Amino acid sequence: MNNRNNKNVLLQLLFILFCVIVLTIPAFSTEVTETPEILITSIGQSPDARMINVLLSRFQIAAAYEQIAYPEMIEDYKIIIAVVGGSSKGLGAAGIDKNEELDRTKSLIEEIKKRKITFLVMHIGGEARRGALSDAFLDLVVPEADHLIIVKAGNEDGYFTKMSTDHKIPLESVEKIADTGELVKNYLEEHLK
Repeated sequence: MNNRNNKNVLLQLLFILFCVIVLTIPAFSTEVTETPEILITSIGQSPDARMINVLLSRFQIAAAYEQIAYPEMIEDYKIIIAVVGGSSKGLGAAGIDKNEELDRTKSLIEEIKKRKITFLVMHIGGEARRGALSDAFLDLVVPEADHLIIVKAGNEDGYFTKMSTDHKIPLESVEKIADTGELVKNYLEEHLK
C-alpha cells in the first residue's frame, strides 16, 4: 500500500511538472524567436567581435551575432556593429584570405548603405590590432561608419582622430574594452527609439 501511495504522489508530481512545462513553452518560444534589431559581426576575423557580443549580453542587449555576416543576412537589422581587427589565424580558421575578406566587407558595406542601416564601427584590440593587416580593413570600413567606438591604445598614432575629423564621424574612446559596453548601450538606446 505504501508503494502504491508513493507511485501516486510521483505520478501527480510528474503530471504537474508536465503541465508547467507545456504552459510555459509558448512564452519561452516567443522570446527565443523574436528577431533582435542589432547584428554584431567581425571584419578581419579577430576574436574581438565575440568579446563585444559577450560584453553586450552582460548589459542585457539583445543582439544577433555572425562572425562572418554576408549582405543577404542583414536586411532585418536596424544597426550593424562591425568590430574591426585583422587576424591571420582567424582568417585561416574561417578558410578565407585577406582579399576574400576585403571583398566580403565591400559587399557588406554596399548593402548597409543601400538599406540605410546604421553602421557602428568598433576597434577594441588596441595597438596589437593595428598594422598592415588590420589597417587594410580599417581603411575600408572606418570612412563608412556612422559612429566610432575605440580603445585608446589603438589610436597612439592618431589614426582614428584623423579619420574622424576627415570624414566627420563622431568618435568615442575609452581606456579598456569593458568600458565600451556603456558607450554602445547609450548609442543603441539613442538610435533605436
